[in-house]
Amino acid sequence: MAKRDNSNDDHKAIPTSRVGRFARVARMAGGVAGGMLAEGTRQLRAGKRPKARDMLLTPANARRVADQLATMRGAAMKVGQILSMDTGDFLPRELADILARLRSDARYMPPGQLDQVMSEAYGDNWESQFYGFEHKPLAAASIGQVHRTLSPDGREIVLKVQYPGVAGSIDADVDNIASLLKISGLLPSEFDIAPLLDDAKAQLQDEADYNKEAEFLAAFGDLLAGDERFLVPEVLPELTCKTVLAMTYVNGQPIESIGALPQVERDAVMTALIELMFRELFELRMVQTDPNFANYQYDRSSGKIVLLDFGATRRFKASFVNGYRSLAKAAIAGNRKRLIAAAERVGYAMGDEDSEYRELVLELFLMALEPLQQDELYDFAASDMSRRMSERAEEVTAFRDFWQAPPTDAVYFHRKLGGMFLLATRLKARVNVHQLISKFL
Repeated sequence: MAKRDNSNDDHKAIPTSRVGRFARVARMAGGVAGGMLAEGTRQLRAGKRPKARDMLLTPANARRVADQLATMRGAAMKVGQILSMDTGDFLPRELADILARLRSDARYMPPGQLDQVMSEAYGDNWESQFYGFEHKPLAAASIGQVHRTLSPDGREIVLKVQYPGVAGSIDADVDNIASLLKISGLLPSEFDIAPLLDDAKAQLQDEADYNKEAEFLAAFGDLLAGDERFLVPEVLPELTCKTVLAMTYVNGQPIESIGALPQVERDAVMTALIELMFRELFELRMVQTDPNFANYQYDRSSGKIVLLDFGATRRFKASFVNGYRSLAKAAIAGNRKRLIAAAERVGYAMGDEDSEYRELVLELFLMALEPLQQDELYDFAASDMSRRMSERAEEVTAFRDFWQAPPTDAVYFHRKLGGMFLLATRLKARVNVHQLISKFL
């Protein structure tokens, strides 16, 4: 067998011990501090009076943070993803931009670690159970990586293999990274992310249990069994365990590839995906909350949408779903008083009556739910909703004394909602969102 090249930066061993992972955090902190000192010296030599924020938020420091989180994978990488996706409007733009790289970072574990995980799952002779196991993964993410092979009965399957040490390091990783971001000043001191991070720990523990993901995958397969628009992989329970998820291989092209298809086909795909999102929330109360485009593919031969990766599936309480239903109805009706009441029931801090802050939050709600409000095709490509929201959201930073972390259920659902609207914009789709949600209200 040819010797594999392990020198590539995308092929680094993942630190598995608590000490090893903490060392990564300490190294990152030291690198950031050293970078600040060097930048401060450079500015002094140039006759400038350096500010701490300018010394901290250099491209080199941002790269140090992103690179170390990517090497650690797991919860450390997820913290970066959560902060960049869900709270970007409250972070320094330089940090939010660099953390966004973590959503698509494709580093994977070297052969030795892969063999270790597979041996623990299937025994020392694990390769004899599969045919043509492809050691180079099809995809790599924060919790695990995906390999293609043939099952013992000859079916084309994929194995989602979890990185070693990820499950046991979740709480420590989240705490260490959050502390680093606070102490370093990369995260504003008044920005309380504790509720988000506590919930992230629980969510990540679920994601690290592939038996749970197998249950979610099977549930979505049952839900969509009669829907000709979708294709969901089938779980292989006999080959699935806590650290390896086995499922049938489903062929498809990246969802963005349909951008070249006729308008009617793009509209149909986005209509199906947005309708599914509402079914997940209002019927199942169980939502796949990760809108990463890589989780969606399109099979041109059948015209079906392929759904992948159900690890970030989240169950929602009936109280939240009912509250969000009231919130959506109030937004559609343009009833600001009912919208405030519904938002507060869901868990949002809306500020004092007649305050500037309340008015600003109301505007942001109405903007975010704009596609729901008119019974007509919403042209996402022609909309400037995202730009308007970004401009108004920047004003929230002036009210940090009033701002509180949004309710975690709302964060996860809005993550999905925003992702679907972003995909619709990317595909230049037109969708009557009002019509889709009305049947659930």
